[in-house]
Amino acid sequence: MYSPETTKYLIHLTLQIEGVVDKPDVVGAIFGQTEGLLGEDLDLRDLQRTGRVGRIDVQITTKRGETKGEILISSSLDRAETALLASSLETIDRVGPCTARVKVDRIEDIRVTKRRKIVERAKELLLEDFDEGAINSDDLLDEVREVIRIEKLEYLGEERVHAGPNVMASDAIIIVEGRADVINLLRYGIKNAVAVEGTNVPRIIIDLCSQKTATTLLDGDRGGELILRELLQIAEIDFVAYSPRGKSVEEMSRKEIVKALRNKVPAEVITDHTPDEEGVERIPAGAYAATEDEQPPEQQRERSQKPPSTLGEHMADVRNRNIARFLSPDYTVLLESNATDVEGALQNLNGDVEGLVVDRIIDQKLLDQIGGRDLEFVAARDFKGIIKRPLSIRLIKIG
Repeated sequence: MYSPETTKYLIHLTLQIEGVVDKPDVVGAIFGQTEGLLGEDLDLRDLQRTGRVGRIDVQITTKRGETKGEILISSSLDRAETALLASSLETIDRVGPCTARVKVDRIEDIRVTKRRKIVERAKELLLEDFDEGAINSDDLLDEVREVIRIEKLEYLGEERVHAGPNVMASDAIIIVEGRADVINLLRYGIKNAVAVEGTNVPRIIIDLCSQKTATTLLDGDRGGELILRELLQIAEIDFVAYSPRGKSVEEMSRKEIVKALRNKVPAEVITDHTPDEEGVERIPAGAYAATEDEQPPEQQRERSQKPPSTLGEHMADVRNRNIARFLSPDYTVLLESNATDVEGALQNLNGDVEGLVVDRIIDQKLLDQIGGRDLEFVAARDFKGIIKRPLSIRLIKIG
């Protein structure tokens, strides 16, 4: 909003409008009603053009036919000029066709704010970050082990991709994005990882996938989705494991890695059901397990006695049963309710919730309520009328 190098002051103004307007209406009123008011030297357009006044930032909300908000304007003028400019904005009395009131809330001295932050940070550094030379044996051991892990890295193919020491000897491989991911898996004793090194998949990766059981474990971001999509098109991928949303493999703990690999799903499901334009992954429950009617009686008895322990098992278990389950990070059931009472169940939910599996259709209103609980995924019979999808939640359709 402002340049830290040149800005001296930040003008904070409050805004009240008797009617409904948009941001461009407010900005237009500011320029239109202050034009020529202070003479050529303090004309707002000229001040912006020369960089002495920054961009006008308007934040407004509309409720019950009234608009309220805040205006922020950065200034590199001196104190008197900044005060004069700020007071001129209080003369604005209309925005579009609506009556308006603008009032200066405060003028913030950016340099004072900076000095305050500098002092606070200096205190933190003085108390916490001085190296007093204490020897921590655990740190020394970690440093030595890190060198050993790096020395164990191998380079495969003409592309010299990074890989763990057991990739060629193992019957199964784990495909990750980069060198740091391979090292993190080595840290936890997983020695059969190989790095794809970007979206241009090396030939050696394609050859390895044709010879071995291949599982992908990619970062939980847009880049990971694109790499997965390419791998599914050109390589023989057997399973797909998901990282937590927004988390890279190099940041994952041992528990998170084990959990992701334990809950891997068959690649053919992902290949045939890639996310649609609403970002919904269409994964049929049949890809994980046969339905109860399709199972032999002895398997039905075993199924009723064994609680589901993976996402796929829960998806198959709730299908056609009109129930909803809120799952913990280890996929145990925190709360089970009727599928029609998800809204009520949300009010009574306690604990660390990983996701929701429900045998019903999810609409935008319910998705907004669920989004407030910071879940990793929602698996449902279908999603209808979804206009705004939370980027942090995976939406999975149970076929």
